[in-house]
Amino acid sequence: MTLELALQAIGWPLDDDGQPAVAEWREALLQHPDARPVRVIEQHRSGYVVADGPDTGFTVESLPEWQRPPSYKKGGIPPEQRAAVGDWVLIEPATGKDQIVALLPRRSAIKRGAAGEHYRQQLIAANVDTVFVVCGLDADFNPRRIERYLLLVQGSGAEPVVVLTKSDQVDDVPGSLAALVELAAQDIAVRAVNARDPDSVAALKPWLRPGRTAVLVGSSGAGKSTLTNTLLGIERMKTGEVRESDARGRHTTTHRALIPLPTGACLIDTPGMRELKPTGEEDVAENFSDVEALAAECRFRDCRHLKEPGCAVRAAIEGGRLDPQRFANYLKLGDEVAGAADRLAHRRAQSVDKKAPGKPPTGKPDNRNGKR
Repeated sequence: MTLELALQAIGWPLDDDGQPAVAEWREALLQHPDARPVRVIEQHRSGYVVADGPDTGFTVESLPEWQRPPSYKKGGIPPEQRAAVGDWVLIEPATGKDQIVALLPRRSAIKRGAAGEHYRQQLIAANVDTVFVVCGLDADFNPRRIERYLLLVQGSGAEPVVVLTKSDQVDDVPGSLAALVELAAQDIAVRAVNARDPDSVAALKPWLRPGRTAVLVGSSGAGKSTLTNTLLGIERMKTGEVRESDARGRHTTTHRALIPLPTGACLIDTPGMRELKPTGEEDVAENFSDVEALAAECRFRDCRHLKEPGCAVRAAIEGGRLDPQRFANYLKLGDEVAGAADRLAHRRAQSVDKKAPGKPPTGKPDNRNGKR
């Protein structure tokens, strides 16, 4: 297998002339004539594992600035600006092991607000074509959580597909599909599968063509690792039982990893995520176009959809045309995104140096002569 074919097998896009299909990537290669592209397949605290083909994997040194603690302050590198699984980087030979010299611009990025009190973004995966939002049809089934996942995916540059696993364990699959009818109106595909059955999982093959990359996201116990094993045809990923009380599972996947599939596609499996905080960059209106369309029909433009006369949203809820829980989630997510957007703006303001060259800021001491 040639180097070009090996790279294509792990998602490297080429145009008809055999050049990288992304113009910025071609420019980066010209700026680093001694470098070669590789893809990040694992990310650990100690560094990165990269690959230049479907059957390779080796460690590399990260950029020196990535070896310092991430920071949003001036001169610091925020965590989302460092390489993650799915990223393409350029490496050059160095003493001991190859070293990353550049991070190539991303075609897509799936992010969330990291857990904790302070604002921070966490990159889930980069350069993916499809995001499989995996949810079990057992007690794990939760349309509101699916809406939250879709909020993080929309606008990322990747196509969302909702995958409902454990279809063999429940009786009313059509009822669950009916609960997600709004997604069909937004052209979001929904597939119910038995994650252990290769014939059932074949329903996902349209999104797993050669050269494509997909990422699995969902809570622990949803069946992501089982789905990965079935797509691979081997028991590679560790799986675990779920608790009977709430159908939640343990974190059997402990880190993100990019895995080549027999179809020629690549799959990124991720640990279960219990907390899904928005980054502040999301567009709630895009994910709730049905609610937005109803709101546009209200008599008053500033309608709060409470008790105002002529409220189309309340009329749709009372008439059974809009799920009240979906509307409540629309309001809740809107508040969360607005709050995250404020924190994001504050972080970005912190990273801007407002000090004029050669002049101390007003109100701060001039250490050169002791004056203010």
